[in-house]
Amino acid sequence: MTDTAPATDTTPDPDDLAANGVVWDLEPLLAGAASVDDLLAEADAIATELEAERDTLAAADAAGWASVMRRIERLQELISRAGHHAMLSFSENTMDPAAGAAMAGMQETSAQLGARILFIDLVWAGLDDDVAEAHLASGELDFCAHHLANQRRYRSHLLSEPEERVLTETSISGAAAWSRLFDELQSAIEVELPDPDGGTQTVGLEAGLSQLQHPDAEVRAAAAAAVTKGLEPGLRTRAYVFNTLLLDKSVSDRLRDYPSWVSSMNLSNEASDESVQALVDAVVGRYDIPQRWYRLKADILGVDRLNDYDRMASVADSESSIGWAEGTAVVRDAYASFSDELATVVGRFIDEGWIHAPVTPGKRPGAFCAYAVPSHHPYVLLNWTGRTRDVATLAHELGHGVHGYLAREQGIFHQSTPLTLAETASVFGETVTNNRLLSMLEDPNERFALLASTLEDSIATVFRQVAMNRFEDAVHGARRSEGELSVERFGDLWSDTQTAMLGDAVEVSEGYKTWWSYIPHFIHTPGYVYAYAYGQLLALSVYARYQSEGDAFVPAYLELLRAGGSRSPEELGRIVDCDLADPGFWDAGLRIVEGQLDAAEAAARAAGRL
Repeated sequence: MTDTAPATDTTPDPDDLAANGVVWDLEPLLAGAASVDDLLAEADAIATELEAERDTLAAADAAGWASVMRRIERLQELISRAGHHAMLSFSENTMDPAAGAAMAGMQETSAQLGARILFIDLVWAGLDDDVAEAHLASGELDFCAHHLANQRRYRSHLLSEPEERVLTETSISGAAAWSRLFDELQSAIEVELPDPDGGTQTVGLEAGLSQLQHPDAEVRAAAAAAVTKGLEPGLRTRAYVFNTLLLDKSVSDRLRDYPSWVSSMNLSNEASDESVQALVDAVVGRYDIPQRWYRLKADILGVDRLNDYDRMASVADSESSIGWAEGTAVVRDAYASFSDELATVVGRFIDEGWIHAPVTPGKRPGAFCAYAVPSHHPYVLLNWTGRTRDVATLAHELGHGVHGYLAREQGIFHQSTPLTLAETASVFGETVTNNRLLSMLEDPNERFALLASTLEDSIATVFRQVAMNRFEDAVHGARRSEGELSVERFGDLWSDTQTAMLGDAVEVSEGYKTWWSYIPHFIHTPGYVYAYAYGQLLALSVYARYQSEGDAFVPAYLELLRAGGSRSPEELGRIVDCDLADPGFWDAGLRIVEGQLDAAEAAARAAGRL
């Protein structure tokens, strides 16, 4: 009888595929306090101290202002710890009434505290220029200097203190309340997909959308139909929520004298309306890039024209699953190939309970990174479905994570960057991961599949996001000129702005007209989406510097991350030799995306797919 080795069980571990048990630990956010209430009690005491400064603050010297700002720093630390504890708990299960009540209570308390001390911002804004500049030049306020300089840019948009106080206190029953309602409606969306036994299975929206990457056209078509059907219940309610927030934004912009719907976001991003429009125009002017790719993809998939649900179809020969252990190993290795320091931070996220990964009932869809506070560490939320695309999402969110972690030394006023730079580290980390994987692949079909995936990430982040910006521009304009918009009007504007980007390369279906209704950025942060394109093009340019300079580039990149938001976007760009003030900068970034398209096309030929 011949001895034989025991068979190896290659069956995937269901718990690993679903990342079950990968959950965060939020209790350290309380910093040893017995409860959130204890944190808020200290914040209340600080607010009372600050209110006593009301009559003397305008005459305070730089040291006096520094004392005030240090106390605000502590107050914001306390509120942010309590607020993140409530928000992250709510994100785990938006259907939990207790979590919802805790978040609502936190928002109410935060608004009340903010209203009590908003006079400080108004006094600072009212100082003469020479007085404010002398205070900033003294050195006493270095820990918050860039923040204070930015605050003065809002002077022409501030109202009186009584008006500001009313708006602050009522905000929680206004826009914040509607945004929460949208989250609950969105999290309740269910999608009925076919199951292997010929029946149906009910899954969340996130799981349904993930099926659009499946290599089988019938699976994609069924998933798209199921998503459209799943969006129908509550569609009119979500449209009403959006209408209400559009109106709220128009009233706010009118009262604050902002010239356009996106001007307040641009001011927050330290960008002029003209520079943002230049970015948008540059991207719209190269819609030929996605259209060329989608025509090429139609050839690869063997169809005359793509359906809207084919846009993200995998071009891999087969669909594979990937578990949490393997996915995190890939990301660790990728970050280590660039920087041991970043790899160490990434390892802490994975190993120390800083991530919530599994898809669970009521969990907020999508993925995000929350910086929390500088004295703590950031947290990452994922919805891990066991697909290879999840690896890129993990690398992306950990890019945010390492950025927030390294920028903690800047303190609470300067840890976060403007949104226009917020995607730089995430896209860079995703690009490092994709290129690391590419260097390990020899099979032409596998190389083509990865290059195609990388290109599609760029198209989704640059062109699709700008197309969504065009949708926002259209709906904000229409709401202000036409009044309340119908579901059909939203759908037409969505279809028009998507078709402008897709051209005749993709057939936009009637059902697709409702797909605007699940996108949270339109609700929570109007005007945000163009920052994705800004960050992607900047990150690709930064990565091009790395490819050119090699390891010598790493210290500059780490300096950029550590700087957080302590300098203007132009100053931060100069750290890594990027001139954001150059009108041709965006064109150069778009040429990099075009180069990705050229590489994917060449790889398709090498793999015999064309």
